Amino acid sequence: MWVVIYMAEGKKKADKVLELLTNEGFLVKTKPVYKNTAPEDNYYEIIVPKSEAHEAHKAIVECRHLM
Repeated sequence: MWVVIYMAEGKKKADKVLELLTNEGFLVKTKPVYKNTAPEDNYYEIIVPKSEAHEAHKAIVECRHLM
């Protein structure tokens, strides 16, 4: 089961979070919230497997200054 651990505003930020978590070894997906919205104006769910959710969220909190 996949769970949302973060909501990113805009495609650029979502891609940064995706890259950060991928580099840390997590399985990560992004999913746009709205269908008919430009990528830079949309919000993105950052999703990871439930078993990795706590550690992935912790990695985001520890690396917030990089985003």
